[in-house]
Order: sequence, then structure tokens, then C-alpha cells
Amino acid sequence: MPRRVYDTPAARLEAFRRTDVYPVVTSEFCAGRPPVEIAASLLAGGVRILQIREKAMPDRPFLELLRQVRELTWDAGALLIVDDRVDAALIAQADGVHLGQEDIPLPDARRIAPDLLIGVSTHNADEIRQAQDEGCSYLNIGPIYPTRTKQLACNFLGLDTLKALIPLVRVPFSVMGGIKCSHLAELKAAGAGRIAAVTAFTQAPDPGSEVAKWRAALL
Repeated sequence: MPRRVYDTPAARLEAFRRTDVYPVVTSEFCAGRPPVEIAASLLAGGVRILQIREKAMPDRPFLELLRQVRELTWDAGALLIVDDRVDAALIAQADGVHLGQEDIPLPDARRIAPDLLIGVSTHNADEIRQAQDEGCSYLNIGPIYPTRTKQLACNFLGLDTLKALIPLVRVPFSVMGGIKCSHLAELKAAGAGRIAAVTAFTQAPDPGSEVAKWRAALL
């Protein structure tokens, strides 16, 4: 596949709209394997977007990781999103940054990086409204089911709450939190067709095969 670079906000957003599964890679949950190896396997499985999340990795190895994964995503025609770190996203020529509720405020991130996709993690109606009012490119809703991957100051939402929140959303969105392949049918029926996950993919014996199975289930 020829190298594909999404170098405008419109091209990045259109590429995001075409995504289905949204793996989040963090070395803590890679079952002892290098995160670059996991990223390569996921891309071989057909994913069109990857997020790299490293809360504790020092800056230099983090940037080296991002640069390696950036090359892989360019070659695969996939988007690269960096969790939290706007500076690192810009240095590594990523396509976007994903912000939590306690990260840099979205308006400040937009001033620093006007051309990047900016995603926001949301957990309730107020956060969804604020993220959209501030101009997020996309948002994530979660956690949908119980999860131990991330410590959040909220309980899991459940399917009924998700169904109530989706009508509030005016931008592309993903859902996340405790999702297993067996949940995909009910999530798709509820209107959630873009699924983010961490350990379901990164701890799978063959991440590429696992992600291909999920993508097929979402067709």
C-alpha cells in the first residue's frame, strides 16, 4: 500500500469517520511484548487508527516509540493518535491527540495544534455538551461496562445510559470500557459502531487476528 498522509483537518476527520475498531496501545498491557510489535500486528489486522497511551514513559523513549509507530501507520494508511501529550503529538507528526477530563483544556490544545484531531473522553451528558461546545473533533463515551484498565471517578454507564447519551452527540464518537467481542452486536444495535479497547487487543495472543475478528463482527 502506498504511504498515505492525512495532512489537513478535513482529511483527518474523514479518515476518522471511516474507522471501526480503535485500539489503544500502552506498554503496561502488552503482555510483556514491545508496543511496536503490538502496533504492527494490529495494523496488519486492518485497523485504521491507533492510539498510543504512555502515562509514565520518559520523554525520549516515548518520542522514539511514537516515531516508530508513526512510520507503521503511514505505511498502513492509518491514523495515529497520542494520548494526552499535545507536544509529543506535534513532534511525532501524529494525526491527533486524545484528552481526558483532567488533561490540558481543549481550547488550549486547539490553540497549540489547530490542525490536529482532538478527541475527548466523556462520561456523562454535561461532559459531552462541553466537549462539543469547545469544538472537539470526536469524543469517546465510557466506560460502558466494568473495566480494570483505567481508574475513573465514575461507575460504568451500561447500555441503557449509552442509548440515552447518543442522541446528544453531534460529532463522530467511539465507545470504550470493558467491551468484549460478545458485546459488539448490542453496541452496534444501540448506534455505537466505533469501538475502542485496550487489553482485548493488546493482550490477545495474536492482536491482528483478534482485531480482524472484531472488524468482521461490526460489518
